[in-house]
Amino acid sequence: MHWVVLAGAYIILWFLILQILLPIGVKAAHESGEEAHLLADAGAPSNPRIVFKALLATVIAAALWLVFYVLILAGYIDV
Repeated sequence: MHWVVLAGAYIILWFLILQILLPIGVKAAHESGEEAHLLADAGAPSNPRIVFKALLATVIAAALWLVFYVLILAGYIDV
């Protein structure tokens, strides 16, 4: 089993999970009752919590990658 396959699987899982998490809990400034900044788009999120979502994506991707790795070691998936 090549390390590139394992690293690629982790990167794909991380980006997929991040894309799933990004729209969750996002409210625009006008939806949350805040006044939008002068140069900001009206639909821009007021508090996107990007760092939290990236860390959460890292943890979830690591857990799913571990399951993937165990399935490879057990012989259920052939790489």
